[in-house]
Amino acid sequence: MADFDPVTKAVVPAAGLGTRFLPATKATPKEMLPIVDKPAIQYVVEEAVSAGLLDVLMVTGKNKRSIEDHFDRAIELEEALEAKGDDERLSQVREPADLATLHYVRQGEPRGLGHAVLCAKQHVGDSPFACLLGDDLIDPRDELLKRMIDVRNTYGGSVIALMEVPEDHVSLYGCAAIEATAEEDVVRVTDLVEKPPAAEAPSNWAIIGRYVIDPAVFEVLENTPPGRGGEIQLTDALRTLAGRGGEGGGPVHGVLFRGRRYDTGNKLDYLRTVVQFAADRPDLAEEFLPWLKEFLASR
Repeated sequence: MADFDPVTKAVVPAAGLGTRFLPATKATPKEMLPIVDKPAIQYVVEEAVSAGLLDVLMVTGKNKRSIEDHFDRAIELEEALEAKGDDERLSQVREPADLATLHYVRQGEPRGLGHAVLCAKQHVGDSPFACLLGDDLIDPRDELLKRMIDVRNTYGGSVIALMEVPEDHVSLYGCAAIEATAEEDVVRVTDLVEKPPAAEAPSNWAIIGRYVIDPAVFEVLENTPPGRGGEIQLTDALRTLAGRGGEGGGPVHGVLFRGRRYDTGNKLDYLRTVVQFAADRPDLAEEFLPWLKEFLASR
């Protein structure tokens, strides 16, 4: 195995306006919407921690203070729960603050995912880092991020997570042109296209919201003009790195993910995710699933 710098930091972009969930997100960050009884953003941080990344940078924006509060101590609440002897809820309240070392930087204006990643430059420095998007939740039983870090440790460069999607969905994603490697779940990425029409997509392997990125991306992002939607696209920067081969921050590899992914990016998928998580909860499923079956039978 080649001697590449270790991945120790995670970047979580959380500056979006959450317009698809208005009016709920008028004063509450989309990332704080609960999946049963835990905000979506906590699942993302827990995933980073489970992959060994204990240094987490949140890229936030205006009206995101509640994210910082969630991952901070809540002394008065803790004291009240302690006085009641409610050890279970006390542990749940303390858990977010104990997960990792959290840092925060503001993205002053919504200029795209690439710009949000660029905001992490000072914190990340010259080290490779993971980037986790809050719209995608990966089942903790499917250790995708750990696998991506392993691939980075083998090949260097950057690694993206790819998932096969139906042909009529490719225009919703960045899509990759790929070449096989000796490993069944690893491909070499030769090109990337952001949200192409189905007829122009290089494949139906779509980028989902997990990346392990070489620090050379920052120089590329600084010189990447706004693309689709007038935003600086991370996909465009990774495409540049892929074109460099093994030089200048390349190559780019993909991990073909066939596990369990939950989408929280729109209302319908969010509702599906809540139901799936509730159905998997031992403390809820015994009562929830019979009710759900009865409800569906009555429709």
